[in-house]
Amino acid sequence: DQHGRDRPGMGRVAPARLAHGERTHTGSKEGLSGLADVRAARLEEFALLGAIEGQAGVRFLELGLSLETPVPVAERGEVPLAAFVAGDPPVGFAWVNLVCGEPHLEELAVLRSAGRRGLGRALVEGVCAWAKDADYRSVTLCAFRDVPWNGPFYLSAGFVELSPDRWCPELASIRATERANGLDGAGARVVMIRYLRAARTT
Repeated sequence: DQHGRDRPGMGRVAPARLAHGERTHTGSKEGLSGLADVRAARLEEFALLGAIEGQAGVRFLELGLSLETPVPVAERGEVPLAAFVAGDPPVGFAWVNLVCGEPHLEELAVLRSAGRRGLGRALVEGVCAWAKDADYRSVTLCAFRDVPWNGPFYLSAGFVELSPDRWCPELASIRATERANGLDGAGARVVMIRYLRAARTT
């Protein structure tokens, strides 16, 4: 996906460092051991993530989507809620921010040479397993609705579109920034959510 804040949270699940400091959680390995190659990112590995993001972004250009090259999430000097990698050294990563009190998948990227191995899905499942273990209710993200490895992929991973009337102020701000940066001109953008627990009906 095209788009971040420092701290990992997996492996055993390492404590999540929350942007607003409300709480920290640790979790067990249970339910995570089957996620091949997915673990918490080490701080010294952050310098490797920009190249992975850059290479993954080439796929959008090949579809004719002309996107302005953003500053890689790991090079913005921001502190994520959590960061996960696949491989050692990393060949893929997931970067998670705290948005309106819930995890938001800011970036998911896998090197093309490591594609077709299920690493992207393993990273998504790792993020969701960690978030559920940390007692969050959902995970959100923004994606291109019709790009195969974006919207359709996330649909297959249990995400659904979230209508604008249900966006929190921070999600609305993210979408406004995307529009201002020209992403909507490259294709339909949607906000998606995966519920980790029963969704509220009221």
